[in-house]
Amino acid sequence: MKATHGAPVGQGQALPSPNGNSSGVEPPVLGGPEYSDYFLLDNLLTDEQRALKKKVREFMDQEVIPVINPYWERAEFPFELVPKLGQLDIAGFQISGYGCPGMSNVTAGLVILELARGDLSMSTMMGVHSALAMMSIALLGSEEQKQRFLPPMARMEKLGAFGLTEPTHGSDVVKLETTAHQDGDSYVINGHKRWIGNATFADYSIIWARGDDGHVGGYVVEKGTPGFDAQVIKGKTALRCVQNAQISLTDVRVPAANRLANVNTFRDTEKVLLASRFCVAWESIGAAVAGYETALAYAKQRKQFGMPLAAFQLIQYRLSRMLADITDMLCMQFRLSQLLDEGEYSMPRVALAKMHYTERARAILGDARDMLGGNGILLDYHVARHLCDIEAIDTYEGTDTVQALIVGRDITGYSAFAPVAPGHH
Repeated sequence: MKATHGAPVGQGQALPSPNGNSSGVEPPVLGGPEYSDYFLLDNLLTDEQRALKKKVREFMDQEVIPVINPYWERAEFPFELVPKLGQLDIAGFQISGYGCPGMSNVTAGLVILELARGDLSMSTMMGVHSALAMMSIALLGSEEQKQRFLPPMARMEKLGAFGLTEPTHGSDVVKLETTAHQDGDSYVINGHKRWIGNATFADYSIIWARGDDGHVGGYVVEKGTPGFDAQVIKGKTALRCVQNAQISLTDVRVPAANRLANVNTFRDTEKVLLASRFCVAWESIGAAVAGYETALAYAKQRKQFGMPLAAFQLIQYRLSRMLADITDMLCMQFRLSQLLDEGEYSMPRVALAKMHYTERARAILGDARDMLGGNGILLDYHVARHLCDIEAIDTYEGTDTVQALIVGRDITGYSAFAPVAPGHH
């Protein structure tokens, strides 16, 4: 990630465009890592971190980016890439033991950034699998449950999903209505979940439900369990490769041994949500980097009025603003990752990062699309896919409004989540 000023063009692989190309710029035009690390954060990394970051970037550049657009257009998931992704040995991110890599938060963030720079659907799938499903088991499961579930998930032989959101409970999911009634040595689950990534094919779905005592628990529902019906949500304009599902749970019987042992209240889910929001914050940076790299490389190659776009003042101004935002995000997130590694866990800090980065990533990708002109709406140039996908990133794991209220509560001491009717206190 060295900031080589005026780096040469042509860092990305040039592939023929299926739409025909007379623009003078062969897609894709992603730049190298030297485009975006203006403050040389790479110098603070270990050799192992740099090598892993490079390995993931090369995997995304060589295995994912050349094939992902047709899948995105068809709203299909590229299952053949899962074994190759498993060979990277990154599943589980920060989880130690059980075949997981035990990354630091800094290292995990770099990996997530590179996944997202390549494709947000793939990074989302990995985030759901690792930061939600696996992390739920790692943080809240018994030792027996960790030994049973995590090793095959670390190898990506088994994939996970995380079922918290419901059709009528998103931002107020604390009021979830799905129930788990104990019946002998089993729990019988009834209810509905919505927007659950990976759920149509997951081997283990972590379903959150309210027990007989009124408290929320997590239950590992294994693939093929009767009464579990996951139907893919169609018509999405974002994260089209991700198989989000509407789940119906009708008398789903789960062994008591599959209830996460260390969940006592809904607050226990916040441990998992913090890890996931941290992941999503890095995803936003990855998407922003992809937009900036593409816009910069394109501006150097594309000529108008006899000059490269990069020679025009307005283009240089916009590129500079994009780079300033990315540098701001990278420095802020690097420090947040260090704080987490030091044990300084804070949901408001993570919420501030997620809120800020998604907003700036949307702006950067919007500018990148505009700078590419007509080519900006073609999947061949990848910006259009990222621009659509960032809309989902902005919403899931808490909207910018929810993140702002988490921060606002922390800095003011007042909770503004639920409006209060006049005359009520």
